[in-house]
Amino acid sequence: MSVTFAQGFRAAGVEAGISAVAGKKDVALVVNDGPINAAAGVFTVNRFCAAPVQWTREHIRAGRADAVILNSGGANACTGQEGYAQSQAEAELVAELLGTRAANVAVCSTGLIGELLPLDKVLHGAREAYAHLAHDDAAGQDAAHAIMTTDTVPKTAVREGTNGYRIGGMVKGSGMIAPQLATMLCVITTDAQVSAGQCQAALSVGTDLSFNRIDVDGCMSTNDTVLLMASGASGVEPDPDEFNRLVREICSELAAKIVGDGEGSSHTIEITVRHATTEDAALACGRAVAASNLLKCAISGNDPNWGRIVSSLGTVPMDVAPYDPEQVTVDVNGVRICDGAKPARDRSEVNMDQRQVTIEIDLNAGDAEASVWTDDLTHEYVHINADYES
Repeated sequence: MSVTFAQGFRAAGVEAGISAVAGKKDVALVVNDGPINAAAGVFTVNRFCAAPVQWTREHIRAGRADAVILNSGGANACTGQEGYAQSQAEAELVAELLGTRAANVAVCSTGLIGELLPLDKVLHGAREAYAHLAHDDAAGQDAAHAIMTTDTVPKTAVREGTNGYRIGGMVKGSGMIAPQLATMLCVITTDAQVSAGQCQAALSVGTDLSFNRIDVDGCMSTNDTVLLMASGASGVEPDPDEFNRLVREICSELAAKIVGDGEGSSHTIEITVRHATTEDAALACGRAVAASNLLKCAISGNDPNWGRIVSSLGTVPMDVAPYDPEQVTVDVNGVRICDGAKPARDRSEVNMDQRQVTIEIDLNAGDAEASVWTDDLTHEYVHINADYES
């Protein structure tokens, strides 16, 4: 189940010939049939943000989106005014097909930076997608396939709330993943009766606790976009706390699937920092460890090298995360291998056979905690990115 799980939404994914991969679906369309068209968005903070990000970020401020057109096979980033005109042309065509305004159509692209899109193919794909729009799960899955680039599997998630309202989502992302979103396009739909303000509040928190806490390779994209669209078709006004929780759960599940599909990865790593002075301090420490390529390589080799953990932890300034190194403990997969800045149990006792690796760092400095997620760095990651074309 995907974005068509929620009532009031149609979707499609078609092959337009944009992708370098023969036969790959590469244009997706998601349409909100209402009765309401509330929407919210969160975007990359990269200063070289792509033309579709500029277009969508500008127009989503009105709190409305009737549809979103997405393509893989080209990022339309760093393409100047001509690239922006391409995004506008996509929105205008979809608006014409739906009988709405271009400002009510969001645009998303993903792929190689620095090249204009083959606009004729994109617009042809938009027309084909419109012709194949459907409410069923197959249509939602086609859309999830169409946004993939180096992903090995489509990534979707669903939730159902009290009284039967629904939330469905799809995301693409595999490499070029770092805090402050990831290289990702994400569309979340709901048939709950919620306002644009409610959508924005739920999405901002959900994103911060999920997509903003994953790190595959420390690289921030130019195209990251997360959209939440509400149709109100269920007729249910949800409990705000429940709605916020379900949006957060959808974001967390999709973020976990990005890390689980990290390019060529063999381990998924969860880093939890406990007993920090503040949540920001815990997050800074977790991110410092997650960013270590030395640690990622060690984990790839099934080596729980705690020296690479504490050396990265030690780069966090004292004014950001106050703690005493001699009070810090480090556990890997439940085995304490560092205690007070010195060895504890032998690291050979740590079982590294499973994909999941948990690193627990206790600062013993306060009551706050935070978790981040990453994965290891393998030969396959280098191979994929050395040969990368979209």
